[in-house]
Amino acid sequence: MFEEFLKTKSSWEFLKTASLPIIVYGTGNGADRVFAEFRKLGITASGVCASDGFVRERTFHGFRVKSISQAENELGDFVVALCFASSLPEVIYNIKELSKKHRVIMPSVPVFGDSIFNKEFFKNNLESIEKAYSLLCDEQSKRVFENIVRFQITGNLDYCFNCETEKNEAFEILNLGENESFLDLGAYRGDTVEEFLKYSKFYDKILAIEPDKRTFKKLQTNCENTKNCTLINSAIWSYDCKLHFDGNKGRGASANTVGDEISAICVDSIFERYGIFTYLNIDIEGAENEMLDGAKLSLQNKPKLCMAAYHRSEDIFTLINKINSINPDYKIYLRHHPHISFWDTNIYCV
Repeated sequence: MFEEFLKTKSSWEFLKTASLPIIVYGTGNGADRVFAEFRKLGITASGVCASDGFVRERTFHGFRVKSISQAENELGDFVVALCFASSLPEVIYNIKELSKKHRVIMPSVPVFGDSIFNKEFFKNNLESIEKAYSLLCDEQSKRVFENIVRFQITGNLDYCFNCETEKNEAFEILNLGENESFLDLGAYRGDTVEEFLKYSKFYDKILAIEPDKRTFKKLQTNCENTKNCTLINSAIWSYDCKLHFDGNKGRGASANTVGDEISAICVDSIFERYGIFTYLNIDIEGAENEMLDGAKLSLQNKPKLCMAAYHRSEDIFTLINKINSINPDYKIYLRHHPHISFWDTNIYCV
């Protein structure tokens, strides 16, 4: 089935042959990655736009940053290369409205890693992609997988919109009970602790781990009245060690070759020190694969899992395959929640 995807024109192929001017919409790290790929492929942009609240007197990659309306006044019609992600309903609405006037393409570039999900990448990983697909245990999971793969190849956001479900449905899969013990890996400011409390009002314990020092202070403030809740300022890795940590990216803070040194701990060590946990939330900015390497003993207890599957181009298939290799008894689901791009695509295991 997936071999047929190779017949589809990729986002990069479309942009390279576009007859209309190309406007890059966004001025963050994603846009930097897109411009780098443009240079490699010989794709020429005609301008850069930002949302109204981000338009100010500045330049980006040699272009003066303009609003979409300014670009429309100057160019009329054009192709939009969308280079930012958002889960805000008003932003999603605006992009859908924009797509009624202009062709909107979102080239897929990873948050972390160097691999671009292009046709060559897809072809080289076809066997692993097909294996991961075969491990999914319901039709909605397979629908999500197909649509997200199609999106990553084509950049057509309709594929993301067409497979969305709300978080409530995912928590029906997890079916949290009254005595859950929650391990939150990448707790950020406490939003996932709050989410857990919404769906599991009676629980045994919470252990929330966040590596960024500034964010950890906000986590402490937000969780100060949460009962039976332990907070740890640490990174997660495949073994206990010291890592350099880049804390200058907010929620995207991650292990790096530069930055402050921080302690890192593996999940098996956490289970050894703090006891068994029945539910793990894992959103650790591209370190999910290493986390699994350090959780092989713990996953034999079959805790419920919610794991981000969108940080690296290969996450959507390599993480599914690795979870199955560690514990083949897991039932593996895939869900995509409302978001521009395929961010907030999660693996749920029970």
